[in-house]
Amino acid sequence: MTGSPSRARRYVLLLVMLCGFAVVLFRLVSLQVLQAAELTAKADRQHQKTVSLEGARGTVVDRHGKVLAMNMEVPSVFGIPTALESPAKTARSLSPVLHVRTDELEKKLRQDRSFVWLARKLDPEQGHRLEHMPMEGIGLVMEGRRFYPKGPLLAHVLGFAGMDGEGLEGIERRYESQLHGEKRVVILQRDAMGRTVFPKGQAEQVPAAGHSLVITIDEVIQYIAEKEVEEAVTKAHAKSGTVIVLDPQTGAVLALAISPRFDPNAVASLTADRWRNRALTDAYEPGSTMKALVAAAALEEKVMKPSTMLYGENGRMTIANTVIHDHEKLGWMTFAQVIQKSSNIGAAKTGMALGDQRLYRYLQAFGFGQKTDIDLPGEAGGLVKHPREWGRRSLASISMGQEIGVTPIQMVSAVAALANGGVLMKPYVVSEVRDAQGKTLRQILPQVKRRVVSPETARTVTSILEGVVTDGTGAKAAIPGFRVAGKTGTAQKIDPRTGAYSSTLFVGSFVGFVPADNPRLAMIVLIDEPQGESWGGTVAAPVFRRVGEQVLNYLGVSSDEPVKLAMASNRR
Repeated sequence: MTGSPSRARRYVLLLVMLCGFAVVLFRLVSLQVLQAAELTAKADRQHQKTVSLEGARGTVVDRHGKVLAMNMEVPSVFGIPTALESPAKTARSLSPVLHVRTDELEKKLRQDRSFVWLARKLDPEQGHRLEHMPMEGIGLVMEGRRFYPKGPLLAHVLGFAGMDGEGLEGIERRYESQLHGEKRVVILQRDAMGRTVFPKGQAEQVPAAGHSLVITIDEVIQYIAEKEVEEAVTKAHAKSGTVIVLDPQTGAVLALAISPRFDPNAVASLTADRWRNRALTDAYEPGSTMKALVAAAALEEKVMKPSTMLYGENGRMTIANTVIHDHEKLGWMTFAQVIQKSSNIGAAKTGMALGDQRLYRYLQAFGFGQKTDIDLPGEAGGLVKHPREWGRRSLASISMGQEIGVTPIQMVSAVAALANGGVLMKPYVVSEVRDAQGKTLRQILPQVKRRVVSPETARTVTSILEGVVTDGTGAKAAIPGFRVAGKTGTAQKIDPRTGAYSSTLFVGSFVGFVPADNPRLAMIVLIDEPQGESWGGTVAAPVFRRVGEQVLNYLGVSSDEPVKLAMASNRR
């Protein structure tokens, strides 16, 4: 009888052992088969360090496909402090190559970390030197650095990207979401001690590159504009200069030149003032160039005809206890002559004939006091006060280009509306967005904002503005073989110390279009604070002529007279 319980115990024990074995077997199968992939990945993660790098940005090309912004693969150097025997010695060796102070490098290398950046996006020559300096705990990885092969050319439009690959100014900033590529991941291995070691081959995901942009600007036209405005600023000892060239039919920007220039490849030592796009950000009193647009409003409203006679008051008229002067003593003259001779008194009388509400309405219609919405960052809206804020003299002052702030892009867009028959176009810089394979994803088409004046009024104003060049203040803007329409402007600047108009600080400008009978180019030239001669007809009009004649020749626009191209070697 005693044997039966004993056998039962043995059976129970055997059963327990079998169950235990089954549990262990199941666990082994689960670990080695069912969860193998997950556990392997977890183990790998414990022995890997992931470094995220910015993706490749898309290229920027001009209207003919010439590369203006691109990526270069350059080395970045990192350190593994936990693998270093002597941080001080390593820092001393690296300092002259990286151009980083020894104490700064040593501080980084003494951190209790398995990975630290020492220097990002080096010159290729620096990377080559490092490759021939075998050092434990120091490694290289290739990163994309933004490169502008044309140097300063078009810098104010392109802008630049920062060290982290993000667009900071210009097109780079405005189109950041299209240009930036997917993040790139580099995986570095760790040893059993948790120290980062150099991989035999860097395991990377393959990211998608950013989209590319085709812009409306022509590299050759841009070169001409930059060359001429740079020379004009230098000759006049001016503070700065601006040239904008538009296609008046579409609003496409063909050139936007600012002087002084800067190199977007080397911006670390520059202040924001140097790369500011003055064509968009800087409002100025336009002076007599405003008379062209006031004339258009007066003709459209039929308060004036080209033949309407106005009396020039012999060059002196008092309004609201303020004396308005003309640059010469003018008597009776036609309305056309008011514009051609740039009479302040005639312009004031024109504004008063229009009245404040109608004048204000046309200022708005031409786009003043509001952004043009050009596809570049930092644009200012200028300053146009509501008539309820105007003083007794404001109507006269605004009509001759005072008490109003406009930007160069606003002014050239407004005059382009006269050139194309009375339609205000939205200016734009980017014409296409393409993927990395070159497929067009988006095409930006010309955009009409509104009709401002009738085609008849636009033609009449064009005829009057031709007279400015043939018989008026804009004679130096004349281009042999072509009909030129335009208007000069000379405006006093406000002295920031006194709050009054300065007797020495001026803005000289010329705005116009050519050929007047079939406009291909609308252009503004602005010279800020020229020394000596400051008249727009003297400092700005000649720049219009030089840029215009070269560009027309480059574009193959027919002329009755041959024109010599100063940069024929750059024509393609």
